[in-house]
Amino acid sequence: MAPFPLSRAQRPEGAAGGKAKQLPPARTSSRQPCERVAAAPGFRVRVAAVAEGGAGAARLGDTMALRWWWWRWCGAPSRRAPALGSLPRLRPPGPGCRSPPPPAPGAAVCHFTQRSSTFSFPKICNIFWRCSKTASDEKYQDPFQLGRKDLKNLYEDIKKELLVSTVELKEMCDYYFDGKGKAFRPMIVVLMARACNIHHNNSREVQASQRSVAIIAEMIHTASLVHDDVIDDANSRRGKMTVNQIWGERKAVLAGDFILSAASLALARIGNTTIISVLTQVIEDLVRGEFLQLGSKENENERFAHYLEKTFKKTASLIANSCKAVSILGCPDPKVHEIAYQYGKNVGIAFQLIDDVLDFTSCADHLGKPAAADLKLGLATGPVLFACRQFPEMNAMIMRRFSKPGDVERARKYVLQSDGVQQTTYLAQRYCHEATREISKLRPSPEREALIQLTEMVLMRDK
Repeated sequence: MAPFPLSRAQRPEGAAGGKAKQLPPARTSSRQPCERVAAAPGFRVRVAAVAEGGAGAARLGDTMALRWWWWRWCGAPSRRAPALGSLPRLRPPGPGCRSPPPPAPGAAVCHFTQRSSTFSFPKICNIFWRCSKTASDEKYQDPFQLGRKDLKNLYEDIKKELLVSTVELKEMCDYYFDGKGKAFRPMIVVLMARACNIHHNNSREVQASQRSVAIIAEMIHTASLVHDDVIDDANSRRGKMTVNQIWGERKAVLAGDFILSAASLALARIGNTTIISVLTQVIEDLVRGEFLQLGSKENENERFAHYLEKTFKKTASLIANSCKAVSILGCPDPKVHEIAYQYGKNVGIAFQLIDDVLDFTSCADHLGKPAAADLKLGLATGPVLFACRQFPEMNAMIMRRFSKPGDVERARKYVLQSDGVQQTTYLAQRYCHEATREISKLRPSPEREALIQLTEMVLMRDK
């Protein structure tokens, strides 16, 4: 699980100044599994450390040690994510971080195989995580389990909004609503709706109008995907051919327009002018974000601000304003509306930052779309902009949008040689930390805890 900084009140007793104690070596079987975890009182994690080629034995450690290890040696991120318009000067877990003490001879040193992790350790043995159920994580709530009830028949209800007489148009509109998507945005919306309802009057039911916002959010998102694939001339999406590749660009544009118009009709039926105003802002932001993506800036600080603004408008605005809409429907307090908006904004930006990381660290089959697609489109995302600080020769490539032969390959090589991936992941962690700080202002509830858990899922996703 992604490391998050702990407040003083949350830190384990005696952990602030003392060193983490070492567990004695585990008894090993004839296949010699190795097991040792740095520990500090307060949490528990079960870790099975398996020597190369051996079978693992699990035992219960004394704490969530690695989370505390990261805090102890890499320091806490800032409590506030960098504002739009400023180039974040991050302290990565590397040159700017204190080095950890060397492991004892023969110790099993942890190794994170996930490429998007912001830190790694020498590969002495592979580690398989199995978090045990303890008092410290009794509040854990699976967002997908909590949201399942309200998302039941989601795609069937969307298809009802898209009832058309033309067979071909119906096939095109239904193409991405096959139930195989993550439904990430609707899930956030229904969880936020419940959390706000509980905060206001302890009601655990999602209102029909709030569920409609979840449906509308997914429809707007899908319409934007159809249009994006036309603009980018994309070949694949979600592991299958894009609408424009099957039916052609002209028909794809019309299909996207039709989905958007159906979403607008559903929005009008809610009958709340404030909600209409909030969600139509999303459509404006999508268009403005696309125009921002077509441009670039020469100045380094302006370039990063440009990138973050584009990221907000193209990705985070939909999540932020959808969360705000359901909070307005469920609670009259403007402070709650702002909490919902800020949570959605920060999670949305973090989600896109990780998406930009995966463009460099995951294969095309796993992503369901081509790898290094952004570079091929001439886009300088977070990993590229951070890498540019270590390899200034990338500036020229960015300004010509990687158009010369070999630019894409060279840029990808520079990114992987730099700390661009790690810095972008760390920036995403800071946004998730800010999202967690905001949502924690609401009254405690399973839905609030699920929204907190969702920030960790955003950081740990691999597709």
